[in-house]
Amino acid sequence: MELVAQALKASDPAALRGELRRELRRKARAARAALPFEERRHAEQAIARHLAAHLRGTGSLSPRTRIAGYLAVRSEIGVADFLAYAMAAQCSVFLPRVTAPRLGRMTFSPATATRRRGAFGIPEPDSRERIDARWLQVVLLPLVGFDDEGNRLGSGAGFYDRALAFRAWRDHWRGPRLIGVAHSCQRTAALPTLPTDIPLDAVVTEKGFFSLSGATR
Repeated sequence: MELVAQALKASDPAALRGELRRELRRKARAARAALPFEERRHAEQAIARHLAAHLRGTGSLSPRTRIAGYLAVRSEIGVADFLAYAMAAQCSVFLPRVTAPRLGRMTFSPATATRRRGAFGIPEPDSRERIDARWLQVVLLPLVGFDDEGNRLGSGAGFYDRALAFRAWRDHWRGPRLIGVAHSCQRTAALPTLPTDIPLDAVVTEKGFFSLSGATR
C-alpha cells in the first residue's frame, strides 16, 4: 500500500507539493519551538526595531497609517513591541478577526477593542468595526517558513491567502504591503507553491529587513 501511495503522489504534482509543504512546515515549527525563551524575546525586540526603522524611513509609520498586526500563538514570534511603536506614532492598528471559520474567512478590527476568544481559541478584537484587507496599508503576517522569492508557508488554513486574494487580480496597484515576520531559522530553500498562494513583499527577522531586492537596514 505504501508503494501505491508513493506512486500516486509521484503522478500527482499537487499531492507531492502538499506533502512537501507539510514536511517543511513540521521542520520549521520544530526549529522555531526549539529556540530558548530569551532568544525569542531578543528576536521580538530586534524585529520591532527593524520594522520601526524601515517603516519610518518610508513614511509608513505616521498618523492614520493603517497597519494590521497579529496576536502570536504557540511559538509564533510576537509583534506586540512593534505595535506599541505604531500606536505611539498614532497609526491605526488592526488585528485579524475570523468571521466564517468553515469558509476560512477573516477580516480586521481595531486593536484597541476589548478581546474575546475567537473561533479557534485565539484572542481577537470584540468589535463591530471591521476593515477589509484591501484598505490596509501594511499587513504583518506570522510565518512558519519563507524563501528568498517571497513565498510564504503559513499554518495551512489559508485565512490570509483568502483575505488577500484580491492582490492576484490586480495589474497595477498591489497594496497593502505584505511583510512576513519570522526567525531567521525559518528560512528555507525554494518552497513548493500553490495556485492560491499570495507572495510577500518583504520579510523581517532578527537579522534585518529583507525586501525582494535584498536586505535593508
